[in-house]
Amino acid sequence: MRVSRVVAGLTTVITAVLGLGLASAGPAAAAETGSWNAYGNTNPITSSPSTWVCGATKAVASNVLAQVCAIRSSSGSAVQAAVIVRNNRSSLYSLAAVMNMTNVYRESQGEWVCPLSAVGANSWSVCFGRTFTYGAQVASGGSANAVGLGWSAFV
Repeated sequence: MRVSRVVAGLTTVITAVLGLGLASAGPAAAAETGSWNAYGNTNPITSSPSTWVCGATKAVASNVLAQVCAIRSSSGSAVQAAVIVRNNRSSLYSLAAVMNMTNVYRESQGEWVCPLSAVGANSWSVCFGRTFTYGAQVASGGSANAVGLGWSAFV
């Protein structure tokens, strides 16, 4: 009985703290949904005219690699964040990701949640955030299946 009261009390405190954090975070804190795109066996970075600046490649699982990237359009006027995944397995691999983008002042430019998706066997998939016009430098950070991917350099 005492344990139930303690858990209920902690739940109330956590909910109150999270509620205050969300209330003070403002409208920019709401995450958008990212968009998954399958690339088969074509490397999305080398096949794109845009400039991709990516963080280190991390193992998300055995034979599944991911990295977070900041992308600038070939015209230089638009940017977007991405999580790129390479599945070297002979079977599908389910993956969810989250990424965010900041400017050089570490001000958030957006956050995107990539819902659970099956990445094809021996293939590339990328979850992209929304593309938007932004002339200043940006970097992206994120995670895939709760594995931290670190940060890209600025682009």
